[in-house]
Amino acid sequence: MSLLEIGIPTVPLRGMVVYPNLVIHLDIGREASIKAVEAAMNEDRILAVITQKDDSIDAPTVHDLAPVGTLVKIKQMLRLPGGIVRVLVEGITRLRVMNITSREPHYVGDYERLGSVFEDDVELEAYRRLVQSKFNDWAAEARATTEETVERIMDIRDPSELADQVAFLLPIDIQKKQELLEELLVARRLNMIVGILNMEMQISDLENSINDKVRQSMEKAQKEYFLREKIRVIHDELGDKGDPEEEAEELRKQLKALNLSEDIHNRIEKEISRYSRMPQMMPESTILRNYLDWVLGLPWNTLSEDRLDINEAKDILEADHYGLEKVKKRILEFLAVRKLTGKNSGSILCLVGPPGVGKTSLATSIAKAMNRKFIRASLGGVRDEAEIRGHRRTYIGALPGRMIQGIKNAGTKNPVFLLDEIDKLASDYKGDPSSALLEVLDPEQNSTFSDHFIEIPFDFSEVFWITTANVASNIPGPLLDRMEIIEVSSYTEEEKLEIAKRYLAPKQIEKNGLKDYKVKLSDSVLKKVISEYTREAGVRRLEKTIANICRKMAYQIVEESVEAPKVTVKTLSDYLGSPIFVEEEREKKAQVGYVNGLAWTSVGGVVLPCEATTMSGTGKLSLTGSLGKVMQESGQAAMSYIRHNAKKLGIQEDFYKTLDIHVHLPEGATPKDGPSAGITMTLAMVSALTDRKVRADLAMTGEITLRGRVLPIGGLKEKLLAALAYGVKEVFIPKGNEKDIPELPDSVKEGLIITPVKTMDEVLAKALL
Repeated sequence: MSLLEIGIPTVPLRGMVVYPNLVIHLDIGREASIKAVEAAMNEDRILAVITQKDDSIDAPTVHDLAPVGTLVKIKQMLRLPGGIVRVLVEGITRLRVMNITSREPHYVGDYERLGSVFEDDVELEAYRRLVQSKFNDWAAEARATTEETVERIMDIRDPSELADQVAFLLPIDIQKKQELLEELLVARRLNMIVGILNMEMQISDLENSINDKVRQSMEKAQKEYFLREKIRVIHDELGDKGDPEEEAEELRKQLKALNLSEDIHNRIEKEISRYSRMPQMMPESTILRNYLDWVLGLPWNTLSEDRLDINEAKDILEADHYGLEKVKKRILEFLAVRKLTGKNSGSILCLVGPPGVGKTSLATSIAKAMNRKFIRASLGGVRDEAEIRGHRRTYIGALPGRMIQGIKNAGTKNPVFLLDEIDKLASDYKGDPSSALLEVLDPEQNSTFSDHFIEIPFDFSEVFWITTANVASNIPGPLLDRMEIIEVSSYTEEEKLEIAKRYLAPKQIEKNGLKDYKVKLSDSVLKKVISEYTREAGVRRLEKTIANICRKMAYQIVEESVEAPKVTVKTLSDYLGSPIFVEEEREKKAQVGYVNGLAWTSVGGVVLPCEATTMSGTGKLSLTGSLGKVMQESGQAAMSYIRHNAKKLGIQEDFYKTLDIHVHLPEGATPKDGPSAGITMTLAMVSALTDRKVRADLAMTGEITLRGRVLPIGGLKEKLLAALAYGVKEVFIPKGNEKDIPELPDSVKEGLIITPVKTMDEVLAKALL
């Protein structure tokens, strides 16, 4: 059915769609719209309402209006304050906009009535029931309408009216509502309603889920609040210190007991006040409490009393360590200065020596001798500056550096603090820990050391700092400059024997449960263990080998029922297997191009034979034996010296054109480096070129220059010990090392002829036959 409506007063609607069979209030504010309402009231109360496409337009044209509107009848009109007219209208039918014939003084339009299209009655009935069921579920879930409204919807039997009524009640946008108004096929309109209801159900479910989570969260917070209040009341009833202010009072008592300077006292007091005002639930409260525990736990003014009895300290050092006279003397000097002045001498000891010579255990004995607490911090591989200075409090899990941690653990501000392996410090993008150590070790700065975590200067000047290193050259220069180097050199075989007898063997016999079984290791057995099963500067491997023997004896007692097992020189191989180090037989006869050199390694000194030979060629110099760059350069310097002095040495001056020279240091798989084989290589090459033999009972060490001068070297004690063990009679050393002879062990000075040499001429004169 299609009828025309001509000259109908029209009201453009903003943000609203009116459906047929719907009774609704409209608030009219625009002057033209009010006049249209008045015109309708004066005639038959019939009005057309059309939704605007764009709400912001005040004077819309036909293009600004939706193509389909609604014909309504005004049931009531009421004027409100402010010039607004409220009308109660009832929707009659859909209208298609044909034309807007006038816009002054109000809108007038021509329209075509539109009726709903009904097709399959069975399908429509099914849709009607589905829409009512879905609407009922949605209304119950979303709680968006009243029960009366729901009942009214459930009573509607007309499918078209049902679609329009539900469309008006759904919380959808104006565009979607206009689409439902424009849809004339009732089945299609109901289908769209079902789709919208399904989506609204999903949205409603999600909203309810979110609301439940929010409510649970709020309930949890409220529950925590009530529980905390109950705990507070319980603490009050019991008289416990559960209140932050009472905790703060406890902290203030601890602070007062520390007797700090006014500045430091005020800074800590300020932090305690912050803590007392801070809610306990805040994460920062825990961080601040941790900080206060650290600050108040430091021994700001706690000192241990030094043992200044020199003789008593000397007895303790002697009982704990054999030898090491130079180190012991330095400790006693420190105590003497302390006794006379009452202050630290300000120096930092650096014990430098190979592994296993007792550097770390010596520091423990120093603390015992001085009656001080002992702390050890290993610096090997430390890369992060924060390890020394600590982390800022703002970081999660922040802690003070190792220095402050050590002082707190010691409980005194004047412990013996050992910084182990200081030569193995590393640096990377996180900072240079050696630079941070400067402030710790410098006597001029460490009275106000500032840790990043504590942030209050702490006095480290009372600490007795001891550092250890294997090689002094690896210690960063600025650190080395602040330390007093004490060389802890390798042990002689006699010293190792005494250490094994006095300390190592009794310790391992007790440790392995052999104390009650009359177990004893004779001197001859220990000597063989030292010479044939261990080769080291210290005694660490020696102790492990003794422990190995003790374990096997313990097994004999338990498994084989041996009452008192005995180890002899002959049966030692049953316990330890074949000897590991068998001394090579020394060349007894003088030979051409063969010289005994001396070298220093991390496990002590070794004899390093050097061989040289010549052959027809073009003057090529070959240096083999896994030699380092410095040692190869020594060989080239020797060659240049020989060429320059060829005439004086009795060598053909053009030998470098007709002869190839090959210098080799045996044990080619072992890397070798350093300049101290200079005179050894020179002598071997001269011997080969002149065909003169070199004394077999001779060994030597020294760096050579192009002018033939012999320069001093390091590791003299270890090299001479190796020469003595090898069985040579005389050793050439550089004249510059003559000052080191008084400090050599008596066994070395008595067992060797030590000849200082200044030039290569002296070496050649005394060594060549």
